[in-house]
Amino acid sequence: MSDWTAADLPSFAGRTVIVTGANSGLGLVTARELARVGARTVLAVRNLDKGKSAAADLTGDVEVRKLDLQDLASIRSFADDIRAAGDTVDVLINNAGIMAVPYAQTVDGFESQIGTNHLGHFALTNLLLPTITDRVVTVSSMMHLFGYVSLGDLNWKARPYLAWPAYCQSKLANLLFTSELQRRLDTAGSPVTAVAAHPGYSATNLQGQTGNQLGTRFWGATNRFLATDADFGARQTLYAASQPLPGDSFIGPRFGMRGPTGQNPRSPLAHSRDTATGLWTLSEQLTGVQFGI
Repeated sequence: MSDWTAADLPSFAGRTVIVTGANSGLGLVTARELARVGARTVLAVRNLDKGKSAAADLTGDVEVRKLDLQDLASIRSFADDIRAAGDTVDVLINNAGIMAVPYAQTVDGFESQIGTNHLGHFALTNLLLPTITDRVVTVSSMMHLFGYVSLGDLNWKARPYLAWPAYCQSKLANLLFTSELQRRLDTAGSPVTAVAAHPGYSATNLQGQTGNQLGTRFWGATNRFLATDADFGARQTLYAASQPLPGDSFIGPRFGMRGPTGQNPRSPLAHSRDTATGLWTLSEQLTGVQFGI
């Protein structure tokens, strides 16, 4: 464990980093700090106006590009543009996410939380994988501890929808995806590593977008008294993106919500090789995107 902070970031000069959901919250802080240390930083955002407004306050080489993780066509277009430009991507940070929202479907008919938090990033990562040189960082959550991935009903079509279990499923999926991606990278002899991180409990605009008025008031109160700030939460991602780590690492605060940054435990379900493999196969079927190497 380490008292490491963003002030300890090494130089990223000459390196390119993509951060999804980088117009606010943890993603914005992550992008800000990487741009500060010299990275060419691509803010991959759904709303270009918000992305450009956020980028205006950053220093360094910052670019804003359209990416809607709830639309496979948008994901393919984003990846096509990166490849067509001949760009290499040193680090992809799968940060964007939604939390405990009312039931909705993505453009492609996926339940919105698994669609955004997992399937969208699954497709993006594999489409970009031939261009990635260093690592893929996927942001999970402590809430994965309460998650269960239903391979038979990933998109909540056969069971009553529950917002929090759907969120927990998506965050467990992030860890299973990271483990299976690393296994496939190792098998392919790739030098790229896949790691995951979680912020602890940081106050961001995520808690205010549940679509539930009572829930929004609850999270507003708990944010004031319990949460760390976005700088602390993003610290975990920045550590995962910059430090020498073994593949399939899971980085977060020592004491769950707070504490020094380092390796964290994960739930027994997050260690299931069978579920990880099954989820990967199902994700390929749903998105039409296969392992990118």
